[in-house]
Amino acid sequence: MLTAFDSRDATELAGRIAAKEVSPSELLDYAIDKTTSLNPRINAVVLVQEDIARKSILAGLPKGPFQGLPFLLKDLGCEAIDFPSHNGSRLLQNTRYGRDSAIFQRIRDTGVVTFGRTTSPEGGIGAATEAAVYGGPTRNPWNMDHTPGGSSGGAGAAVAAGIVPFAHGSDGGGSVRIPASCCGLFGLKPTRARLPDGPYVGEGWAGMAIDGFLTWSVRDTAALLDACQGADLGAPYVAPPLRAGHMQAISRPPRRLRVMVCTTTFTGKPIHPDCLRVVNEAAKLLQDLGHDMDLGLPKADFEGMMRAWTDIVACGTALGIRKALANRGRELTPDDIEGVSRGAMAHASRLSGADYLDAVGKIHSFGREMAAAFDPETGTGPDIILSSTLAEPPAKIGRFTHATDDYVGYRMGPDMIFSYSPFCAVFNASGQPAASVPMGMSEKGLPIGVQLAARFGADEELIALCSEIERAAPWASRKPIID
Repeated sequence: MLTAFDSRDATELAGRIAAKEVSPSELLDYAIDKTTSLNPRINAVVLVQEDIARKSILAGLPKGPFQGLPFLLKDLGCEAIDFPSHNGSRLLQNTRYGRDSAIFQRIRDTGVVTFGRTTSPEGGIGAATEAAVYGGPTRNPWNMDHTPGGSSGGAGAAVAAGIVPFAHGSDGGGSVRIPASCCGLFGLKPTRARLPDGPYVGEGWAGMAIDGFLTWSVRDTAALLDACQGADLGAPYVAPPLRAGHMQAISRPPRRLRVMVCTTTFTGKPIHPDCLRVVNEAAKLLQDLGHDMDLGLPKADFEGMMRAWTDIVACGTALGIRKALANRGRELTPDDIEGVSRGAMAHASRLSGADYLDAVGKIHSFGREMAAAFDPETGTGPDIILSSTLAEPPAKIGRFTHATDDYVGYRMGPDMIFSYSPFCAVFNASGQPAASVPMGMSEKGLPIGVQLAARFGADEELIALCSEIERAAPWASRKPIID
């Protein structure tokens, strides 16, 4: 019979299905049982559609690389006819869709058996997952007093807890990499437009947001990206084409690379000693593998980028709320949205169209600055920028609650989101690929990830390096124990 998902990755489980050692129905039974037993404690899985999942098995699953494996969608975006969504908000509870999104169609074609969604913060604008619509915070399986991150926090918690072997997420400011770091998983944000956005949006947050996945292994992410990559019809822009694909890239080590090692934030502020230790351990490992290491910091207007990010996301949040109210034909009530969303609406109301375009222009300028940080013209710059994923180990529950109306302070205030997560949004703004690799543990037994970022379009080289690290310092044996 079946042993726990937390003992093998999705690729291995798919092989067991293909060999008829286990059936899709048995795996779904296992996932549902794990949801029933663990979800009351971690509050990660919502909107379970078991009947839809069983019907999909009976109807015959697509013959993709993950045929028969149970799967969960983030409860934000990834629109699907059969899977209503709360989108992390009481205002948007039980939203239904008239057609499937392109990303869901491609996920479905991998053969997975989707049976529900995972929690996210309202609007996806937090580094913790504590939305009121779910009745309580989502908790980290490694330590229930700590957050699994956000905004794909439910996905990270569900995979780390062994409910599913992998899950869908999305990343507009670190929302795949943050939960990957907090939950001891692998998460990669691809190059801008590597995955489809349509048809519900043309681009997410002025091109800063993109879908992704939370996995135990690099090869699971590689296979998912290969299956889902490519712009949808009518996309406003596309990513540079891949040479051979992510799976082909991880089949052999990358060339020896020049790595810029950042032991502080990108603006020179200190990071938590546990995070610094793990960054140094990662740098030593890469050096032992033959890569060239140099201490440094990229030069760009990080403060300006954060202000522009904050303005753009406020406008996106306000637009989403206004559309939801228009569809419902009513005015906003006090219980519809949480404090941070109210603050985002208020902030957006003070911005003009010109202000919004100026913020987009700042993001574009920042992207050029970060492209220059790799110095591709002279070939003397780094191929990879190595940093911590977060400036601290996973935060405690309640630190990043959405109760406050001070949206700008929530994002940019002392000890708030950008202080806690100063590295991730940089590469959403630049559009460059970045991954969080689970490299170590804090002194208190919480996971710590390091971030590796590459030039725009260099997804294959980045994931090949991540795979080389995984072979040299495997992490899959590190699992949370839930009493």
